[in-house]
Amino acid sequence: MFEAIDIIPREELERRWSRCRTLLSELLPDASGLLVSSRLTGYWLTGSWVNGLVWLPKNGEAVLMVRRGLERAEMESTVTHKLPYRSYRDIQGIAATCGVPMTGVIGVDMGVLPWAMGERLASSLEGARCVAADHVISLARSVKTPWELERQRRCGQQHALALTDVLPRAIRPGMSEQEISRIAWDVFLELGHMGPTRMGNFGEEMFFGHIAAGDNGNYPSTFNGPLGLKGGHPSAPFMGSADSVWEKGQILSCDIGFCLAGYQTDRTQVYFAGTPDEIPADVQKAHEFCVKVQNWTAESMRPGALPEDLYLHTLEWAKQEGFADGYMGVGQNQVRFLGHGIGLVIDEFPPLAKKVRRPLEEGMVIAVEPKIGIPSIGMVGIENTFEVKADGAVSLTGDCTDILCITE
Repeated sequence: MFEAIDIIPREELERRWSRCRTLLSELLPDASGLLVSSRLTGYWLTGSWVNGLVWLPKNGEAVLMVRRGLERAEMESTVTHKLPYRSYRDIQGIAATCGVPMTGVIGVDMGVLPWAMGERLASSLEGARCVAADHVISLARSVKTPWELERQRRCGQQHALALTDVLPRAIRPGMSEQEISRIAWDVFLELGHMGPTRMGNFGEEMFFGHIAAGDNGNYPSTFNGPLGLKGGHPSAPFMGSADSVWEKGQILSCDIGFCLAGYQTDRTQVYFAGTPDEIPADVQKAHEFCVKVQNWTAESMRPGALPEDLYLHTLEWAKQEGFADGYMGVGQNQVRFLGHGIGLVIDEFPPLAKKVRRPLEEGMVIAVEPKIGIPSIGMVGIENTFEVKADGAVSLTGDCTDILCITE
């Protein structure tokens, strides 16, 4: 007899459904409900990761329609209606049978559906018109419930332990980026990391994290983040390179996510191969500026604050301090954000970026990552994951802000 590993309480699911319905009424008032194809959002709405669809009507019980994994869904999900289906042509009939017809305007998570599948879905729905509801879902997931926050807090505690305590005692100068990656992988798994580093943006991939020694922190990158990365191979530019060795006198930047019970935190720790008095003055100065930016941003991340204002303030601050060219990346690696929401995926809403003017809310969880690339040296800076509270944001991933020094 099999048993579920973990079950999301029914009242927790209903809290999430209620937020979705409130946002649906605000942003898509004509929609009769949400039709979700993403397995990740499907898990968030039902408690089970299945191959299927979720129909969340504006009124009435949600319906979990399953192509594969029904037995698992029956163990894990407290949703009342859990039914099999074979084709998109079946789903309106299933919804009608459950007393929650799927008609009129239907909000769909179009951002996760391949074009061909989206067209097939739309053509299978009679008397219905599909509209994009991705923003509704992003906003709903951006504010964490107490149940979710408890998991992210535990995740952050283990994350801090890994990067500031255990890993520094296990690595040393002279190791390759790949060796350090393998050691970090072992450390993280030992502390409970579940493996996935999920990304939300279509086509974006990451495995475990980015490990960059010296000027590899400025290596040309296709990833939407400030830290450059050589990686293992052009087909898999992840983790670290076997050909790049962390030498004495170099910095080492480790930007690695941690996943616990499905929820993630993000943190960057910079190490130096040498003693504190051997850290170059320009490296120390740039790093200290990043720490100031993080602390100011955390203090300013209160309910009602605008993400755009936070980003633009730090952008101007970096210009005034002479860091404009390297702030948030060097050259084409430079990104146009200061931080990002985080939860079931690394890159959730809201980004701290220009044109993002929806006010922050209490319960949002945001990774703040001020970094500065220094040509021929690498990337310094910091990243921690913060919980937005009424009187300012609180770090979930520890309070260490130093460059950690490691000698042979």
